[in-house]
Amino acid sequence: MLQQSLDLALVSGVGEGGIPDAAFEKAVADLAPALARLNGEAKTLPLLGLPAETADLAPVRAAAERLRQGASDVLVLGTGGSSLGGQTLAQLTGYGTAGLSAFLPEPRVHFIDNLDPLTFAALLKTLPLKTTKFVSISKSGGTGETLLQSIAAITALRGASIAEDKIGWHFQGLSEPAKPGKLHALRALLEPFGVPFLEHHTGVGGRYSVLTNCGLLPAAVLGLDIVALRQGAAKALAPVLAGKGVEETPAALGAALNLAAMRNGKNIAVLMPYADKLALLTRWWMQLWAESLGKDGQGTQPVGALGPVDQHSQQQLYLAGPKDKLFTVLTVANKGKGPAIDAALAKQIGEGDFAGKTIGDLVAAQGLAMIDTFAKNGRAVRKLHVDVVDEASHGEILMHFMLETILTGYAMGVDPFDQPAVEEAKILAKRYLAEGRG
Repeated sequence: MLQQSLDLALVSGVGEGGIPDAAFEKAVADLAPALARLNGEAKTLPLLGLPAETADLAPVRAAAERLRQGASDVLVLGTGGSSLGGQTLAQLTGYGTAGLSAFLPEPRVHFIDNLDPLTFAALLKTLPLKTTKFVSISKSGGTGETLLQSIAAITALRGASIAEDKIGWHFQGLSEPAKPGKLHALRALLEPFGVPFLEHHTGVGGRYSVLTNCGLLPAAVLGLDIVALRQGAAKALAPVLAGKGVEETPAALGAALNLAAMRNGKNIAVLMPYADKLALLTRWWMQLWAESLGKDGQGTQPVGALGPVDQHSQQQLYLAGPKDKLFTVLTVANKGKGPAIDAALAKQIGEGDFAGKTIGDLVAAQGLAMIDTFAKNGRAVRKLHVDVVDEASHGEILMHFMLETILTGYAMGVDPFDQPAVEEAKILAKRYLAEGRG
């Protein structure tokens, strides 16, 4: 179960540099109408219905089984919300974790979320294409990166002497249904090859889609418990659906803390988990926060960090630089886990107290030390904690941050679901490509 502590972020907990109690209390009051609005949308906002949804799970499992059959590798083609959610779920199995990815069982799952020509070309050249499958994800069906990746994959399969009538076996599509009288580019590209499609939820935007089939499909391919993911999300959502007040709703309290931080010169929000399985969570959260709240001259800059490594690479700035940040440190019950420290070798290096301890003991101590050091140096710090990182706890964390983001946006007076600035750049990029510019 996700636990949250805000005390050290407030002036009463940290002194100069923290968030004044009065400012937080004002933000709590301002969150009340935002929370009431969200509660009123319980039956109309599709995201809030996902944790209880079960009808879409069987098609996800069927598509996952089809992808697994005969596959050594599965490439997920998509960008932004079409990829980052799936990646943070995949990391529960070891995906993306240094030293582990090469030893994961087949099918190996790859997320090609950043369109780099050299990386993608090298991957297509290296992979055994006869046993490689592709998942093409685009909510609208018109995402340039996904379309070009899919075309390149088809071309590579042809180059590997894959027959035209076999290309469909290598693909799974995931997109919204086609609209009458309007070209749906991804379907127009893949359906002639007989590629089956899962329908992307029309009411859930890409960055909020981690608990839809967009995130659950790669999770199912990897053998994760997709029911437990939604059950965990239901825990974070329960206070909202029950009509609880701000003080009884952890996501609303988190939103109030962020709102108070914005109003008091904290224009940077840092998320720092202490577990490799949560490293990619920060990338997913950064998009969620930035794209949802960066509007009308408002918002805070999201920064992802990872403990304990960033105690070495970023701590100097965090402790001795400007007091313009709100830190969220997410700890895990690491104590007693991992390799044990040999007593004789510990004594040999002059650290006899390390004898009998574990690597997990050190990581647990480092996380606690980081939180206390932030507090003692007048840095506003919130503590989140889970005992284990599994499907249920991860689902709860994901829903907590989505609710926190929505509520913060409502209280700021911005729409947390649109992204007009992103759309402008997409349109220009397509025009420049057509004109040969770049």
